[in-house]
Amino acid sequence: MKDLTKGKEYKLILMFALPMLLGNVFQQLYNIIDSVIVGNYLGKEALAAVGASFPIIFLLMSLIIGVAIGSTILISQYYGAKQYENIRKAVDTINIVLFVTAISFGIIGSVFSKEIFVLIKLPADVLPDASKYLRIYFMGLPAFFGFQGISAILRGVGDSKTPLYFLVIATIANILLDLLFIVVFNTGIEGVAYATIIAQGGAFLTAVVWVGKYNKLLSYRIINIKFDKEIFIKSLKIGLPSGFQMLIVSLSMMAIYAIVNRYGTTVIAAYSAALRIDSLAMLPAMMFSNALSTFVGQNIGAKSFDRVKKGFISTLVMSSILSVIITFVIVYFGEAMMNMFIDDAEVVRIGQEYLVIVSSFYVLFAIMFTSNAVMRGAGDTVIPMFITLIALWLVRIPVAYLFGIEWGEIGVWWSMPIAWAVGMTLSLIYYSTGRWKLKSVVK
Repeated sequence: MKDLTKGKEYKLILMFALPMLLGNVFQQLYNIIDSVIVGNYLGKEALAAVGASFPIIFLLMSLIIGVAIGSTILISQYYGAKQYENIRKAVDTINIVLFVTAISFGIIGSVFSKEIFVLIKLPADVLPDASKYLRIYFMGLPAFFGFQGISAILRGVGDSKTPLYFLVIATIANILLDLLFIVVFNTGIEGVAYATIIAQGGAFLTAVVWVGKYNKLLSYRIINIKFDKEIFIKSLKIGLPSGFQMLIVSLSMMAIYAIVNRYGTTVIAAYSAALRIDSLAMLPAMMFSNALSTFVGQNIGAKSFDRVKKGFISTLVMSSILSVIITFVIVYFGEAMMNMFIDDAEVVRIGQEYLVIVSSFYVLFAIMFTSNAVMRGAGDTVIPMFITLIALWLVRIPVAYLFGIEWGEIGVWWSMPIAWAVGMTLSLIYYSTGRWKLKSVVK
């Protein structure tokens, strides 16, 4: 556990963000290697199928991501205020909610996997593989949700290193299992899904054992587990807007895929591969913002508002500098990165086209996420939700549709930086009002 209420702000945030960044880099590297294996061994149809599944998986996990965000903020404020009994109640309540929701979502996703792809008009040559992949993937939701819950709880008390260790092991196991199932056993796209749920299940069980042995306050227990209605309601008030925000994001991803699907399998495959690189490139800004949210939560719990402002400025500088560096790397090496996925010149050309346009504006994304992180850490999650709603559904989707008609897929790509510019502006305006300071859970 790590106390973030004392010490140099930039150093605390940097050291807290690094393990989360490394863990998510490993996770995204797995996704990239996963796509590389699929693209090279199973073809562009399978690559498009895995890519098309991502926004649907993200959609059904959005609520849980919101609960995890709410849990991290709640626990971080309790930890900053030294309210250890409330931390124990929060851990039990979160684990109960995650387990019940995982089972429910798993059943729904398995039954309606094909119908979901039909709804977004996925091409017929991609639909069978996508449906198989998604149906198997949902079988592993209890492990996915469980691991997200443990990671959120640990981050709330300032421990971002332990989830990293388990994530690294899971990622390496995932890659090895991919090669085993696809290259050796020739199981096709089903093997990709099975490899993922086996590796994630192992990470979850290992984390449960470790936390039970070394941190009794946060341990995952079955006997004497108690549901606290008051804490659940507090968690929902904080987490549901964030969950709904993620839901808005995932629905917008499905809407963008529905637009991209009009251009055929080649563009879908290019977009799917480029998104893997794009997701990796945006991780630093996202992890710095997650670290800042925990930092803000603990310091608001301790009533140290001056440190919150210093933490915001430090994070803004670090995140923006790193985003500019990543932009140069993506612009100059985007074609080489795309060539890893598939030996198809047109897929590579379209993917590089997307990367050059979108990566040129990563700094806008970094500023937007940093501003929203302060609000989330304070417990003010409703405003970021509305900002996301405006940026995506009132800006990005209409722009993607209209520009797509005029300029084809290039018009769709330009919708992303335009939405970021609007979201960044709105976030900075609300941050400057200071109203988020009134939303603290701990009074």
